[in-house]
Amino acid sequence: QVQLRESGGGSVQAGGSLRLSCHVSTLSISIRCMAWFRQAPGKERMSLVATIDRAGRSTYADFVTGRATISRDNPRDTLNLEMTDLKSEDTAMYYCALGPIGECPGGRLTSAGAFEYWGQGTQVTVSS
Repeated sequence: QVQLRESGGGSVQAGGSLRLSCHVSTLSISIRCMAWFRQAPGKERMSLVATIDRAGRSTYADFVTGRATISRDNPRDTLNLEMTDLKSEDTAMYYCALGPIGECPGGRLTSAGAFEYWGQGTQVTVSS
């Protein structure tokens, strides 16, 4: 059974930084599209934060461009997301997702439906 487990969330003051990690078990991530999504409080839909494909190419949502870095550690089957200059609007539950082999279909517009496996999320709370 494929499992994704996020870690690294927590409470941080505005302007601070966080590093989120997602460990995937029973499936190698090295050839797959992966992504981070987030769901803000009171919002029904998740927003795509960043993607990274098999070749290591990354895309970012406008709201994190310049403040986020997605990376993958293939030998450890771990996906990371580093965020800096955090803002109160970054407060959300962050989810990692494992998608298809190869490229991320749609790049920064890849829909949640393209991802087969999901973690349970890690909460990030940014206070001003």
